[in-house]
Amino acid sequence: MAHPTVAVLERHLHLYRRLWRASVFSSFILPVLFLVSIGIGVGNYVGEIGGVTYLAWIVPGVMASTAFQMAVGESTYSVLGDFKWVRAYHAMRATPVGIRDMVAGWMLYVLLRVVIAAVVFLGVTGLFGALLSPWAVVTPLVAALVAVAAAAPVTAFAASIDNDSYFALLFRFVMIPSTLFAGVFFPVEELPGQIRPLAYLSPLWHGVELSRAATLGGAPPWPVAVHAGFLLLFAAAGLAWAVFAFRKRLQD
Repeated sequence: MAHPTVAVLERHLHLYRRLWRASVFSSFILPVLFLVSIGIGVGNYVGEIGGVTYLAWIVPGVMASTAFQMAVGESTYSVLGDFKWVRAYHAMRATPVGIRDMVAGWMLYVLLRVVIAAVVFLGVTGLFGALLSPWAVVTPLVAALVAVAAAAPVTAFAASIDNDSYFALLFRFVMIPSTLFAGVFFPVEELPGQIRPLAYLSPLWHGVELSRAATLGGAPPWPVAVHAGFLLLFAAAGLAWAVFAFRKRLQD
């Protein structure tokens, strides 16, 4: 018999096998099209940033933001639906699967989705000559860190609510601002000084800077350990909240 965590992962993969065609465009094709249109099209007008082409500069930002958006998107309706409509987690509770197994299996599923998308994206951008350092191979690991740091608290949030209208607020006031002001499209230093600390609180900014340092071969603004530590702290807090939210929801 498979370990309960693996069983939960297998359940999510089995469902994804039926729905994968619907996610190909948003997970693989759309980021590449976006990269070409913005990185090359707009890049012709922007020129260089920090001594590198705009295409090379924006690649790590698009990769990290894709991981962030995938993690947030996957952890909203899917989690709430498995509690409220499908009641899959209630069914799991009647088996040897524990709360931690449910959360861990779900996180592994999100990680698998994100890492595969990151590897494909990395390979495509390499064909454009946008990777300037051999350290670029570690960017899928950074994408994985960003994914857990984003997916864990959003999963907990989705397990804590009973109305999907809250997701519109999440997308509008968290995901979109995080994407716009986390250094994906322009340096955070261009933001007003009063707003800049908000960017530093976003896990996406830390992921963008780690990815950019890896693909360009430079040093991130803060020490690598600080960026990675922030992402790990965010992920650990989110996972603890998710376990608490799952346990509370299943006890009601």
